[in-house]
This record gives sequence, structure tokens and C-alpha cells, in this order.
Amino acid sequence: MTLSIIIPSYNTEKLLACCLHSIYRQTKETDYEVIVVDNGSNYNIKHQIRQLADKKLKIKLIQNQCNLGFAKACNQGLKKTAGDYILFLNSDTIILDEAIDKAVNLLKKNKNIDILGCQLLNSDKTIQPSAGYLPKLRQIFYMMFFIDDLPFLKEIIKPFHQQAIAFYQKDRAVDWVTGAFLLVRREVVDKIKGFDEDYFMYAEEVDFCYRAKKAGFGIFYTPSARIIHLKEASPRLPGERAVLGEYKGLKLFFQKNKPAWELPILRFLLKIGALLRVFVFGILLNNGEKKQAYLQAFKLV
Repeated sequence: MTLSIIIPSYNTEKLLACCLHSIYRQTKETDYEVIVVDNGSNYNIKHQIRQLADKKLKIKLIQNQCNLGFAKACNQGLKKTAGDYILFLNSDTIILDEAIDKAVNLLKKNKNIDILGCQLLNSDKTIQPSAGYLPKLRQIFYMMFFIDDLPFLKEIIKPFHQQAIAFYQKDRAVDWVTGAFLLVRREVVDKIKGFDEDYFMYAEEVDFCYRAKKAGFGIFYTPSARIIHLKEASPRLPGERAVLGEYKGLKLFFQKNKPAWELPILRFLLKIGALLRVFVFGILLNNGEKKQAYLQAFKLV
């Protein structure tokens, strides 16, 4: 049984090197290949991969001329894979304690698990939220009105983004796991045809997991495999574009997967949520960047 690891990368030279070295050091039992998909980085990634490959790392490189986004990059990588299992992995991750071996072995042993997410840690080893439940209108309501931030409700209302740290301390079935570490059986991508390329960044893994679950596949989270996710160190979208990306992703998800009557309600909830955040972050907390971001989000929806 073999594993294909797909790593989209965009201007993460040092992070990518650390990620690849951690795969090599921490993956002992699994026969694997690595496909790096570069989204138009502004350094000589070809030279970097050549140097790393000389150190016995098994790496294929796909180079794009511009940033095509996470979904397209993953699908490009999929076309080059030969593994029985596919791992979509962010370039800003570090594998700990043979996490890939542990995750693959869990899939081998448990036939009810088709998609698996692991425990993500921040650089200080605190737990990073990485899973949740499908965004129904009530989940959006909870999120927009800060209800899913209330400590005593976090575990019982099944929020879209699960923030409760206790949630991530045991194995459990979930509706989606983050694309930072997304391990799937080959049958899953064969059935649902990979990621929807209409998503550029944000919500593409939610859509992927939604379609997989609809097709009858099981989605699980486990804390038995752990990685560090250095999201604060990678070049990501600035605050305003990150907020807009999430709002756009939610709108697109509802347009594609929900009845038409739900979209106006979603837009209303997103508008109310944006205005609340303008008030809380922009006025009460005097955060000009977030104020501007949510004003733009209000106009977007």
C-alpha cells in the first residue's frame, strides 16, 4: 500500500524545506512519493527541489506560472499520483512523532474511515482548531452572533468551526477536516473527482468533505497523529482578503450545495455578522484593519 503526498506551495521556501525534511525523518513505515505543486513562487524552487531530491527525498515538481489556488494545485498533483492513499499537506507543516505512519495505519485498520484529519498544533504546541460541522444556516447563525464562542455551548451545538480545545483530545467523527492535513483513500478522489476548482482559497476542503460524505464516505479526526501548522509564518492573504475569502467561500458553498431559498437567508446572516464585527472590532476595540475588512465583507454579500 503506497501513499502520495501532495503539497501546494507558494513562496514558502524555508517552510517547504522544513516540511519535506520532516516527512523524510518521521515517515519510516509507509512507502510514499511527494508531489510539490508550485503556484508561481518568486524563487528558484526547481533548484531547491533538485537539492532536496539529491538527499534521497522522492519528489516530483509541478510548476505553475501564477497562483492558481489550493484546489487547482491539488487537482494537478492528483493527476501525477500513484498511491492507494492521498495526503493533501500544507507546505507550512512539520510532521511530528511519525504522524503520517500513524494516520495511514489507522486508515488501514479501520474501514469506516475514508478521510482523516490529525491534531494540528501551533508553534508553541498548543492545539489549533482544525475541524467542524457542515455549514447549515443554524451554524452560520451561531457563528455570526458569536454564540459558538460561548464556552458551555462549543461542544453541543456542532459549530461550523469547532473552537473547543477539549474537542480535539479524542477520536471522533466530524463533517470536515482542514486541508492542511487531509488524508484520503484513493476511492474518495476517484468517486468525487477531487476538489472543486471554483474555490480559490477557503471552504474548498469543506466542499470536498461535503461531497465525500454525500457519497457515503466516513470522515474522522484523530489526536493520535500530530503535526505543527505554522500558519502564522507562511505568506497568507492579508486580513481583509482573508475575511472576504471566507465570505466568498460560504456563499459559493451554499450556491452549489443548498436549496436556492437558503442563499438570501445566508446573505442576510453574513451581513448582520459583518456589521456586528464592524461594531465590536472596529469601534469597541478600535481595530481599523478589521473594521475595513468587515465593511468590505458587508458590501460583498
